[in-house]
Parts: sequence; C-alpha cells; structure tokens
Amino acid sequence: MKKNSNLFDFNLFKRLLDYVLVYKFIFGFVAISAILISIFSTLTPYLVKIAVDDYLSVGKYEDFILLIAVMIANLVLTVVFMFLFSYYANLLGQNVIYDIRLKLFKHILDFKMSYFDKSSVGRLVTRAVNDMETIASIFSQGLFMIVADLMQMLIVIIVMLTLSWKLSLAVFVILPFILLATRKFQKSMKVAFNEVRSEVANLNSFVQERISGMKIVQLFNRQVIEYDNFVKINNEHKNAWLKTVWYNSIFFPIAELSTSITIGLIVWFGGLNSISEDSNITLGIIFLFIQLSQMLFRPLRQIADKFNTLQMGMVAANRIFKILDTESKINNLGKDVFTSNDGAVEFKNVNFSYNEKEMVLNNVSFKIKKGEKVAIVGATGSGKTTIVNLITRFYDAQKGKIIIGGNNVRDYEIESLRNKISLVLQDVFLFADTILNNITLFNKNISFDYVIDSAKKIGIHDFIMSLPGGYNYNVQERGVMLSQGQRQLISFLRAYIKNPSILILDEATSSIDSNSEELIQAATQKITENKTSIIIAHRLSTILNSDRIFVMNKGELVESGSHDELMKKEKGFYKKLYEIQFQKEVNNQVLVQA
Repeated sequence: MKKNSNLFDFNLFKRLLDYVLVYKFIFGFVAISAILISIFSTLTPYLVKIAVDDYLSVGKYEDFILLIAVMIANLVLTVVFMFLFSYYANLLGQNVIYDIRLKLFKHILDFKMSYFDKSSVGRLVTRAVNDMETIASIFSQGLFMIVADLMQMLIVIIVMLTLSWKLSLAVFVILPFILLATRKFQKSMKVAFNEVRSEVANLNSFVQERISGMKIVQLFNRQVIEYDNFVKINNEHKNAWLKTVWYNSIFFPIAELSTSITIGLIVWFGGLNSISEDSNITLGIIFLFIQLSQMLFRPLRQIADKFNTLQMGMVAANRIFKILDTESKINNLGKDVFTSNDGAVEFKNVNFSYNEKEMVLNNVSFKIKKGEKVAIVGATGSGKTTIVNLITRFYDAQKGKIIIGGNNVRDYEIESLRNKISLVLQDVFLFADTILNNITLFNKNISFDYVIDSAKKIGIHDFIMSLPGGYNYNVQERGVMLSQGQRQLISFLRAYIKNPSILILDEATSSIDSNSEELIQAATQKITENKTSIIIAHRLSTILNSDRIFVMNKGELVESGSHDELMKKEKGFYKKLYEIQFQKEVNNQVLVQA
C-alpha cells in the first residue's frame, strides 16, 4: 500500500466541498455557530475574572446579581448554539453522503461486467456503506469542530496577549512542544487509518464471500480452514487498529503533561508577580489564565483527535472518488431506438477476449433469422456464453460487427436494445422480495392481471398459487425458499412478460428437478414461440426442437445445421459431442421408462 505523507489533501477536500456548497444556508449557519460558540466559550472565564477582581476580592457586591445574570445568559447561548451547531453539522454531513451515495450507486449500475469480474463485492459494499458514514463524520465531528476549536484558540491567544504578555509567554513556551507532538501524531495516524480502511475492506470481502458460499464451505468441511483464515484476517484488522491505539496512548499523556506544566508555570510566575506592587497581574487574571491555558491546550488535544476523524473521512472519500473516477462503462453513443420485433442476429468476423492473453472468440460469423430457434453447443470454454454477453452488450467485441434487427448493435441506445432482449440464466438470481416483484422488477407498467394471464399461458400459475401467499410469497435472499426448478420457472415468466424480440436461454434447463421438468419444457415451448431464440443447449429436447444448431470449439464456429444434417457428418464435432454427452440422456430416459 502506498503511503501518502501529506497531512491533508486539499484537492480531495475541494471535491467534497462541491457537494457541501449545494447546502449553502446550512453550511453558513454551522460556520457562524462555530464562531459564536468560540466567543461565548471564551467569555465565560473572562466573566469569572471580572467577578474575582471587581467584586469578590474587593468586597463589592452591588450589581453582582447582574453579572451572574450575564453569566447565565452567556451559558444559555453557548448551550443553544452548541445544540444548533451539532444538529446542523450532522444534517449537513448526512445530506452530503446521501448525494454522494446516490451518485456512487448510479455510477456502479452502469459499470461493465468486466469491472465486477475483477472487483470484490465486499469491497464495493464497504465503499457504499461503511466509507460513506465515515465521510459524514468529517462534517459532524471533524471539519467544523476543528474550525471551532481553532477559532477559540485564536480568541484565547488575543485575550491572553491583551491582559498580560508575560503570563502569555509562560503559556507559549510549552506550545511548540504540543504543536510538534500534534504534527507527528497526525502524520502517523493518517498512515494508520489508511491501513485500517484497507483491512476493513478485506474483512468485509472475506465474510461476504464465505457467507454467500456457505454451502460449499460446509459440504467440503472447510469450517476449520476458513475459521483459521478468518483468524488471520481478523488479527490483521486488529493490529491495524492497535497502531492507532498506540499513537493515541503516546500523544494524549504528553498533551496532558504539557497542560499540567503550563498551569504550574502560570501559578508560579503569576503568584510571584502578583505580590509586586507595580504588577498588573491580579488574582482574577491568574484564574483566567489557568482556564484560558486549558482552553488553548484542550482544543489542541481535541484537534488531534478530530483530525483523526477528518483523516479517516478523507481516506474514505479518496477510496470512493477512485470508484467515481473509474471509467468502466460500455460506450453508449448509439442514437437509434430498437422498437421493432425484428430479432435477426448476425455476427461478422467477431473477435473477443476477456484479457489480452487468451482469445475467446476467433473470427466468428453467423446469421440467425427473425423468429428462428438456434441452439449453441460446445465444450466448456468454447465461447457459447460469450456470444450471449456480446449480444446483450455486457461486453463489446474488439473486432468485427454484430448486427441486430438490421443495425449495428453499437448504433442502438443500450436501454432500448436490452428492453427487446430477455435472458434466462442457469443460475437464477431472485431478490429478497415477493414473487410478483421478482417478476415485474417494480415495473409499474406491468399490471397484476397481465402477470397472472402470462403465468397461465406458460402453465405456471397453479404452481405459484400453491405457495403460501401466492404471488406475494417472499422468496428470501437469492430465492432460497424455492427449489432450483421453481426459481427457473419464475425467471421464465419474468422473461416472457417482457415480450422480447430476442430470447436467450443460457443453460436455463440444466439444473432442474424432475418435478419441475415437465413444467419447464412446456414453458420453454411457449416462451420461444415467434421469438428469435438462442439456446445455450444442455438438454436433448432443446437441441432436437431447434431449427439450427451452432457448434463451437475453442472460440470458433466449426459446424452449423439441423440435428439430422450434423449427424450425417461421420467425423463431425456435433456427432462426437452428441454421442458422448447427449446419448447418455437418451439412455437414461429409456431406463426410466423401462
């Protein structure tokens, strides 16, 4: 990890201010409150000095009640403005992170799939949640508190110099040591907090992955191994925090000792001078300087602590702005709107690779007619799913053209293109919500009656109504309350109600249970009617019912034709693949029937 020795990144802070200045009124009120709090806080000990010198020490009690009333009024004003300062500083912080979080999430929504291939989900969650709250603390506990403390220190110094420059020197002689210690402390804490945020992200990423993959952890009896790995990561996280504890443990005792030494100097020097006849140092001034010295040094200690908060917020802001500065979007420069039902697809000499070292598609060319049903088969890694990713523009080809509906896919506005494509994946993702919301995805233009009618057409209405609550049944996170086959049926209905021009089934029927198989086959038949259908094939039935079959091998389209045509090729790829893989399915079906 690169360690930045700069105490404060003003360019980064300037970017944050762009979000702050949207709320100019709140910002201005908080700033004014900080100034008033500094004045009222300094006025309190000065009023005590007046009470001692002008009233108590001379036995003058006339108008003393008036002074007490002034002190009470000053105290009330201090409390009121402290309350307003705290409330509006926190309000400002929450407004700022609300805006940044919205911008961050919107930015993430438009990222290429390749970004998510390389990025940890846990880290992104940390940025969007934990780091955001840390940024809020910049305004609620960091920046304005530091400004208020600095303002108070300035007023204290002015008052000190005005009353007695000699006593002021007794205070200022200790000040350089505190400032030096504070500077060293701030530099060390910035490095430490960078490490803390990094370890927090590592911890979140590890926990998120293991909880998501708990079935694998338990199935392969990796509980002990993963626990040991967690102990190591947790220990690194603890050690990162302990560095901050160590620096605090050193700094704050030094600051406290400096304060005590200063008070001793004030009492010693002020006491000696107060007995001198020509000295203007009174008992009230000594009391005042003791209080003012604490008001001078206490903010220094607090500033160091608040600077820690500010540094953590700046570190978090830096990490978030790095994501906001990441350019990982598919170029959406197309102006055409895809509104027709022409789902014809054509690949012209398409080359694609996920990385520079390995070509996934090599000079692939084919045509799929409108309304045609095409199956794509091939070994794992042959490029089947990559074809799907290019049609949907999750990725863009490095070379060649992809034509859909007669136009280059890059000429379409992405949203309109994807509105005319439905994709059903093998691993169905369902949100922790009702079946209805997982079908409509909160599209208000899709009526409940239309959903029911569509479910009846593809034959899954009775299945849904058999669940507790029917369409309002909550499937929980990732649809864990449903079987794989049931989740697949929901995804079929979700694809069907979209009424797409192009329907893609990516291994969509490969992991279904026997209870759902008949329903899924009927649903597949229904949703592919009059649709340009591309099926990444796994089951025999989807291949035999296809108009054509494309055979992929090592990123190249090696064969195409109907099942009967391909089976006539003695040494063809499809025939060999069929005999190895799909014939087993036929044999299994025969055994079941027997």
